[in-house]
Amino acid sequence: MNPTRGILLMISAITLFVMMSSCIKAAENVPAGQAVFFRSICAMPIILIWLWRQHDLRDGLKTSNWKGHAGRALAGTMAMGLGFAGLKFLPLPEVTALRFATPILLVIFAALLLGERFRLIRLSAVIVGLIGVLIIMWPRLSFEGGTGEALGVSLVLGSALLAALSQVFIKKMAGVEKTSAIVFWFSVTATVLSLLTLPFGWIWPDPREWALLIAAGLLGGFGQLLLTSSYRFADASVLAPFTYVSMLWALLIGYFVFAEVPTVPMLLGAALIIAAGVAIVLRERQLKQPRPPRMGENL
Repeated sequence: MNPTRGILLMISAITLFVMMSSCIKAAENVPAGQAVFFRSICAMPIILIWLWRQHDLRDGLKTSNWKGHAGRALAGTMAMGLGFAGLKFLPLPEVTALRFATPILLVIFAALLLGERFRLIRLSAVIVGLIGVLIIMWPRLSFEGGTGEALGVSLVLGSALLAALSQVFIKKMAGVEKTSAIVFWFSVTATVLSLLTLPFGWIWPDPREWALLIAAGLLGGFGQLLLTSSYRFADASVLAPFTYVSMLWALLIGYFVFAEVPTVPMLLGAALIIAAGVAIVLRERQLKQPRPPRMGENL
């Protein structure tokens, strides 16, 4: 274990993911389904090269749970597509903040679908996080900025919900399927599923859009490898709080690249969502620590 190295890898991965989203947002004329195709297909060679260098190309892709991969792929692909679509209607920081609802929704799904206990601290964190989501949503649902903003909120929240459902499938496969297999087969199935949107208006990208789409795929692929590698050096409970570094990058890129000035409701809502997420992570970490024996238990 090397927590410092794991944290640095996690921060690097999160940085690449925000840059990927920025590329998708900049290619505003490209349909979301087409963006998913490029994001997925460009990542596959990177994953295969990584597995080859790890001498795990043959065994790393084996799977015995095609049903689990199918469920994860369907939910994850739809989550990616809705998230990319939402970028066309909302500022980058708001999309990032609303996507932070994923771990909060995961707690709800884990209780409903996996039978995990809904403890008081988790329940309180979920309520606080949902209040943060409502604070961000409310100005957009007033329709003062047009129906596009309300649609954007719906798309991003749908993305967060489906991403949480995708995490449920991953939880079910944890310990049975290799991470490399989960990552690779998701890229394959997302590429195939994205082709179903071809009749709905794909475009021929111009040189700038080609560059942005290929860059998004490469950034996403490298980011996924860094994210996967980070868990080799530190526990998930240690790394999870550092995923919120993406909010800082989203604010900076949104302001300097897209001229998006953060609003007070967005900042307040994001703060509540992040606080709720960190509380859930810390509670999970506490529950995993061995409890000191009570008097008489060690006799």
